[in-house]
Amino acid sequence: MQNEFKFLISNDWRESKNVLEVRNPYNNDVVGITYLATEGDINDAILNAVSAFKETRKLPAYKRAEILCNIKNGISERKEDFARTITLEAGKPIADSRLEVERAICTFQIAMEEATRISGEYISLDISERSKNRNAIHKRFPIGPILGITPFNFPINLVVHKIAPAIASGSTIIIKPASKTPLTALLLGKVISESGLPSGAFSVFPCSPGLAEQIISDDRIKMLTFTGSAEIGWRLKQIANKKKVTLELGGNAGTIIDCNDNIDYAVRRCITSAFSYSGQVCISLQRLFINKIIYSDFMSKFLKEIKTLKMGNPMDENTKLGPMIDEQSAKRTELWIKEAVNHGAVIACGGLRKGVFFEPTVVTNTTPQMKINANEVFAPVVTVTEYESFEDAVEQLNNSVYGLQAGIFTNNIKHVFYAYEHLDVGGVIINDVPSFRADSMPYGGAKESGIGREGVRYAMEEMTEPKLLVLNLS
Repeated sequence: MQNEFKFLISNDWRESKNVLEVRNPYNNDVVGITYLATEGDINDAILNAVSAFKETRKLPAYKRAEILCNIKNGISERKEDFARTITLEAGKPIADSRLEVERAICTFQIAMEEATRISGEYISLDISERSKNRNAIHKRFPIGPILGITPFNFPINLVVHKIAPAIASGSTIIIKPASKTPLTALLLGKVISESGLPSGAFSVFPCSPGLAEQIISDDRIKMLTFTGSAEIGWRLKQIANKKKVTLELGGNAGTIIDCNDNIDYAVRRCITSAFSYSGQVCISLQRLFINKIIYSDFMSKFLKEIKTLKMGNPMDENTKLGPMIDEQSAKRTELWIKEAVNHGAVIACGGLRKGVFFEPTVVTNTTPQMKINANEVFAPVVTVTEYESFEDAVEQLNNSVYGLQAGIFTNNIKHVFYAYEHLDVGGVIINDVPSFRADSMPYGGAKESGIGREGVRYAMEEMTEPKLLVLNLS
């Protein structure tokens, strides 16, 4: 693996005096170095994006699909390089990193297909005498240069969910990856630079928060697409002012266990959802609501299964829980758990921090006001609450400022549609956990969890503007 990663402005690989060391969360070793872009670099990126848009907006569908196919193939040829880079800079278990890379490849495949399916609508307007012989064409046009800001937890696939629809729809895009995990995005930049995409259509670089905000406020940038914390996302929306904005923010996702059908499956899926990547996923299961009739049976199996999870070196093929992204995050989790216990919560298992590691933790006897319920814990922590009626469980799950996705395990079709009608979330997942996501589906949240939708086709709609042409054929 290379140790130095320059950043990409158009097809120009650059460095600066501002060195950024990227460290392995597992052992704090330096994984590689890159550089923070300067104000001059950023202005060049914007100028090039504006200039390249004159070409990308006119690219025929087959050409956009060809470029996306080249990127997909480029990632496929370097799958293991990408997976190892993710694990080294993010601390994600290697098996999960490989899965993320496969998802990124799939996302480009979807974009390749969607690039040829941007269609319009022919509308007959002769609904009255005054509009006789009038018809219309309604189609979508690319919006222009886009800024994408991405988080640390999915260093390739969340980057891809911004790049792929931008290319597919004919826009240009600048990516600012998370400073904790920029190397994977820079490796992707190498693949994209060899794909045939017009020069200037893509740039990727880490930079200071102040310079990122400067890009957002620049009138030449037409859209911000941001994935990250709610606090930062909503503040950036204010800076973006009248630009188009898509925000994919945080959550404290809940799941309701309503019946005893296949409890073993529900247990396995809840464990995966709560503890994969040490809970550092915005749709990780954080709040679990269990029907009192099956509470004891579920909890017995749940706690027993958790004890089998292996925590350790993320490069070990058998590791299920790696480190958290940094010790500060682990210490915050420890503090929130202690606060909850001081107010009456009970730790059913786990609860201990070991440096940058945090044990898989289950907490009972909590209240909605506790931070581990009310806030996004972003850690391997799940709270468990017993309920009597399904309606009460839905109400409790809704008792949150967030609303990204929710999971419901039930065999009652009335409960399925009750949840769908009453849950204030962006997605209701039946007989699975809230962390389920297919890369083609519309994905996004309600309330503090954001605005707009991702998923390639839906992101393409966000990245384009509809325009109407009316024809008087008299």
